[in-house]
Formats: sequence, C-alpha cells, structure tokens
Amino acid sequence: MFINATGYYIPSMRVHNDYFLDLNGLTSEWIQQRTGIVTRSKASEEENTETMGIDAVKNALPNLPYSIEDVDLIIGASYSPVDTVATLAHVIQRNFNINNAKAIYVSSACSSFLNALEIAEGYFALQKASKALIVCSEHNTAYSNETDPKAGHLWGDAAVAFFLSKERQNDKEAEIKEIYTQALGNIGKGPGGVYLRPKTEGIQMPDGRDVFMHACKYMCDAIHYVTQKQHCPLENISYLITHQANMRIISNVAKQLNMGDEKILSNIKELGNTGSPSSPLVFAQNRDLFNPKDIVILTVFGGGYSSGGCFIQC
Repeated sequence: MFINATGYYIPSMRVHNDYFLDLNGLTSEWIQQRTGIVTRSKASEEENTETMGIDAVKNALPNLPYSIEDVDLIIGASYSPVDTVATLAHVIQRNFNINNAKAIYVSSACSSFLNALEIAEGYFALQKASKALIVCSEHNTAYSNETDPKAGHLWGDAAVAFFLSKERQNDKEAEIKEIYTQALGNIGKGPGGVYLRPKTEGIQMPDGRDVFMHACKYMCDAIHYVTQKQHCPLENISYLITHQANMRIISNVAKQLNMGDEKILSNIKELGNTGSPSSPLVFAQNRDLFNPKDIVILTVFGGGYSSGGCFIQC
C-alpha cells in the first residue's frame, strides 16, 4: 500500500498556557513541565470536524498524481464528529464529487487513523478498492471543559488527509509495509480512562496515570511488533512518531527504545493533543524531511483503550 499524497489543516488560533491560570489554577510552567504543551490549536466558531477535513483534502490535491474522482474508498476517522448519520466520509464525497466510492466512518479513539489504514488495506487485499482517501479530523475543543484541571488544558484541533493506492503510482511514494492494531478495552481503566460523552460530560480523562502507564507499554509493544515483522532492528528506524498526548509519554517511549532525540518528531508543544490525527499529522508536516528508504514508525494509544503501529518506508 502506497502513500500518494498527504495534506493537513491546522486552525490558525493558538491558546497559550497562560489562558488556563484563571480557569483551573494551573500555571504555564506546570502545564509545560507535565505535558510539554505551550500552546494548542483551536478551531474558530466557523470551523468544525468537517470543514477541517475538507481543508486537509484540499491541501493534498496539488500533489495527487491522479484525479480525486478515481478514489473508490473514502474513510472518515474521528471520535468528535459533527454528525453520526451523515458522516465525515459522506461529506467529503459530496464536497469533492467522488461518484464511485464506498464511504465508511471509523472511530477507535486516538487509534482511529491506524484502524482506517487497516480497513483500506483489507479492501485492497479483497480487490474491492484500489485508491483510498482517509480523512482524520478532531474538534476536541468543542467538547473540552477548560476548567477541568485534569484534562481541560490538553486538547487541540486539526485534520489530516492521506491518499493511498494498492499499486505504486510513482517512484517517490512511501510504502506502508506493516500495520498493527489492538483493542485493549479489557485492561486497566479501559473504557473509563478517557471518554467523550457529548450530551453530558464532554471529553474527560479521569485517570491520567493509568493512561500514561498503558500508553508507554503498548506503544512500545506496537513498535516492536511492526519492526520485528519487517525484520528491522530498532537502530535502523530513521524517525519515530508517537501519538502526541504528552511529552513525558513520548520521552518514556524513546528511552525504552534507546532512541535519541534526533529521531523523535513531535508537534505537541505548539498544537497540544490533537487526538487521532496527531501522529499522521506529524508525518504530513515533515514529509519533505524524509529521504528515500527512510524508515518512519507511527505508533498510537487511544482511550478506550486501543493501540497500534505502522511501518513506513519512504
């Protein structure tokens, strides 16, 4: 499976740590020390999960080596949808007039993008599709309680789009060589660790310690799985991109793998936790950094719980 083009959209608004002092009593220094976040992206009143997803697709189009109308599978990935009936995938189909595509919506917390990749891989293997568009978008700030001292200061908004094909379209395309996902609802706090209840409580993380502990373990497990499947020693990894939940988690994973800072790519300092788009967003932002044959590993951990890894050779 090959990456034909990537695009992304990040709202222009930034909310600095200082904003939260009067809301939840947390100082900028405390937030940065505990999370690595200094600012976070925030959608405007005119923006939402759908508009950001549309803009991410538009950002990818100049580099797409075929017409968007050739796409025959659209997957919307999000846990913060505008509409759960007319889904993000259907909105994308209509906006770009993609006539002959299947449209699917997938949600598995912050693992949603990797689950979408795995679905595309399956459709390709079954010969039910040949060109896929994954649009992953989260409007976290629509549901966050900014006065919550546990999690109100964590969230950012963003969207990312990946065009994928079963067959290589040109020599410069990166290849996704391994995808791994795992449901973990039966471990730790499971479904209670992080949740989003739109009508009542919004997005909450009542037990960050439990999330931290399991994220550090299971992201490392996913990295080991995809690299071993590809017979790739850890030292051969060119860049590692983890879910952007907390800089201390990222540092812990890097330490476990004995991986230097020069191989760790991150955007959490500026954008906060953008949820399921976070790791593919870092990939898309740094696409020009990667050289041919570079090995880039994505790994994620989501509330619920869930985890996954992805092995990409550029």
